[in-house]
Order: sequence, then C-alpha cells, then structure tokens
Amino acid sequence: MDFSIQPAERAQSLNALAQQAVERALAAGACDAEAVAFAGEEFAVHVRMGQVEQLTESGSRAVGLRVFFESPDGQRTASTSTSDLSEDGLKRLIDGAVGLARVTGADPFAGLPERELLAQPSAKAIDDLCLYFDDVDAIPAQERIEIARRCEAAALAHDTRIQNSVGADFDASTAHRVMVNSRGFRGEYRRSYCGFSVTPIAQDASGAMQRDYWYSSARTARLLDSPESVGRKAAERALRRLGARRVPTQKCPVVYAPEVARSLMGNLLSAADGDSIYRNASMFAGKLGEQVGGENITMVDDGTMVFEHSLGGDKLFGGQQGSVRVGGFGTSPYDGDGLPTRRTVVIERGILKQLMLNTYTGRKLNMASTGKASRGLAGAPGIGGGNYFLEPGTLTPEQIIADIPQGLYVLSTMGFGVNLVNGDYSLGVSGLWIDGGELAYPVEEITIAGNLKDMFRNVTAIGNDLEFRGSGAVPTVRIDGMTVAGS
Repeated sequence: MDFSIQPAERAQSLNALAQQAVERALAAGACDAEAVAFAGEEFAVHVRMGQVEQLTESGSRAVGLRVFFESPDGQRTASTSTSDLSEDGLKRLIDGAVGLARVTGADPFAGLPERELLAQPSAKAIDDLCLYFDDVDAIPAQERIEIARRCEAAALAHDTRIQNSVGADFDASTAHRVMVNSRGFRGEYRRSYCGFSVTPIAQDASGAMQRDYWYSSARTARLLDSPESVGRKAAERALRRLGARRVPTQKCPVVYAPEVARSLMGNLLSAADGDSIYRNASMFAGKLGEQVGGENITMVDDGTMVFEHSLGGDKLFGGQQGSVRVGGFGTSPYDGDGLPTRRTVVIERGILKQLMLNTYTGRKLNMASTGKASRGLAGAPGIGGGNYFLEPGTLTPEQIIADIPQGLYVLSTMGFGVNLVNGDYSLGVSGLWIDGGELAYPVEEITIAGNLKDMFRNVTAIGNDLEFRGSGAVPTVRIDGMTVAGS
C-alpha cells in the first residue's frame, strides 16, 4: 500500500481489501467471515540532555481474517493476519485461515453476532465522535523534536538540584481501521494521537537522587499543554521526592493520587471481566447483583464519550479561542464484534450491576454482550473497556488530606502483587507522609497490603478531581484500615 496516496484513496483501498478477503473466504467454503484492515503511521523521538538519542518513523499496513465453518457441534474457527497485501499474500492469508479452521475443534459458542445486533455506523455519526484531527500530521518532524527539547530544558532550568534527566519523548500516530463481515457489517474510522513527556532527575546535597515525570497527550495538537508547563510540573514532582525516608509499620488511612487510583479502581472492571467470571477466576464470580463495594462507588465504562475542551490558556499552540470537541481515548463507533459501543454502569452504589462482556463470553454465560469486545488483527476478540471512570465525590484532595492525622499519600506503586481471584493486594509504594492533615515529607521503601474485597468497602472519601488524561479516569481516593509496612 502506498502511503503517499490521499486518505480517500487509501480508505477505498482498505475497504476493497477487507471486502475481498471476506468474499474469498466465503467462496472457499466458510459460512461466515470477518476481516479487519489497518493502515497507520507512527513517529517517536527520544531526547536526552538536548540531544536526539532515538528517532523512529514508520508506516504499517495489515489485514486480519477470521473464518467460521459449520459443524454438528458448533463452529470451527480460525484466524490469520498478514502485512503482505499483494495478491499472493492475500491468497496465503485465506488459505491459511481456511486450512486451520478445517482442523480445529468445534466450539458451540463461536460465531459472529446476530445480524440485527450489529452497528450501523453512518459517516456523520463517526465524524461526530471526533477521533481524528489532521493537525497531528501537520506538525513538522523538526518541531516535534524541538517540543521534546523545550520540555526537558524547562525541567532542567527549574531548580539547580535538577542537573540530569532520563529524557523527553514526543510521540504521534494516525491510524485508519476498516472492519467488514459477512453479515452485512461495514465500519471504518480514523484516529489520531500526539503527546510528549519528560522525566527529570533531582539530586540533593547528600547525592541521593529521585525521579518523576509528567506529560501531555491529546487527539489534536491544539490541546497539548506547553512544553514549559509540562517540564516545570515534572521538575516539581521530582523535587518533592527528595529526602525520602521510611516510616514504622502501622495501620493507617491511605490516599491514592489520581494517577495511581486509576490502576487501583481499574481492578473493579478487571474483576467484572466475563471471561474470568466464566472460568471462576475472579473474586466477583457469582456476585452479580450483590454488594461488592461501598455505596459511594459507582464505576462506569463508556465507549461513546466526547468531551468539550476549552482552547487557550497555557497551551503549546496558544492564542486560540473557543472550544473543540474531542472523542475520548477509549471512544470508538463500534466494538471488536461490530456491535455499537455503549455506556455501561458496571458497579452502581457498590452493587455489581453488569459484566464486561463480548459476544462470545456472553453466550457462554447465557447473557447479552455489553459491547466490550476488543479486536486486534489476529485471534478472536477479547474483552476491553472504553473510557472508564469512578464517579467523583464532593471533597477536594486538600480536604481529604486535612482530615487525616497520620497517613500515606501514594504517588507511585511497584510490582504486580494483585490477585483478582482472592483479592489479595500487596505493592511496593512511594509517596508523601501525611502528618496533622498536611503533606509533611516524602517516604519510600514501603509496602502496602490489604484485600481488594475489604478495600473497596472501606473507601471513605472520593475526591472531586476527576480528569481524563487517558482512557481511564479516577479522582483522589482514600481507603482506611490498610497495613503500611516500613521500618
């Protein structure tokens, strides 16, 4: 595929490729088929101490095919993918999928969704999701490099205690995705992304070093923060870690900053994964309709979100006025099965209301899909969310902290000590110690432990600082009764 051709011509080529793959699979004897065609371009630069250390520009194109064959016990299915879009490459793709399907075992739950359930995404409806902005491609490569340099320079200039850096990065990508199946579904959309980050290293008089980072990312360049503001914030975050110490082992309230609360509360959706429920490999197995958290917890997954962002302020491309509508990083017009994406209240006031389901897992559980199928080029659809968030509370982070005589404010976690089968939770953390309702000093070499089943019931405060900086957003969260293991 020639990346010098215009987007309209490329779209036509991708559509034709996907449609051709489906038609040929049917001609080879498949009862159903589904094809995904993809074309994308990526740019990445890493700058350290003002010098470019790594620069990557790449274009990719590929097609994936999934085929189904009827059998008495269900359907035999297989999938293949290729980046060879020549006539010979397409033939090998189809022959490979058909050959594999003929020798696989039958699955009574396999198959495409029913025709009447499939999405019918119009061009206008997709445009209204605001997933693609051509200004991302319009930023010249040299300017992208300069943005990373400016960001790192601002961090280094912020304080004399910052003389070194892990580096700064600028990334940009655009992609075009087409999906076609033999039951009449045809959908396509484009998406864009750009962002940059920096990780400065702070060092105190004793030689002890600490690092932290900050970033800005968006679908349109107009919403990127200025490199200087990102660099300054990263520097401030690194400096506040200097002088870290250990604290005695104790039980106390733990406050999660939004960046780490997002991962913590995301475990709620992971535990509600329909495949894990079916395999009885989740602490939420058999809990549908039951209380699994405190009444202040409402967790939503929504693949349809579009935000209205104000322009101006301390932005990379300042001086603009008004606002711009932008789709969330987890927004899409349809899921990996071709069903409409939707808003799903997974947990409402602590009660597990709905599961994260795709078509296949829904059939296993004798339930309807909740539109959560995720689809790559090869393999069957998995389960993945859209934009997830914990509904915010009314307290500011400062008010939450002010109510704690002694406690821990978590800035980062280390390790993978989360067991979603029994709920056991144990992670290494660093952060700031709360003393008399104020952030007093940095702490490190600490482990926090508990059980997610108890933790989700012991959320005693939720902040009002909900902000989407990615596909997931969770405000500040306070949990009482956790064990903090230190010295």
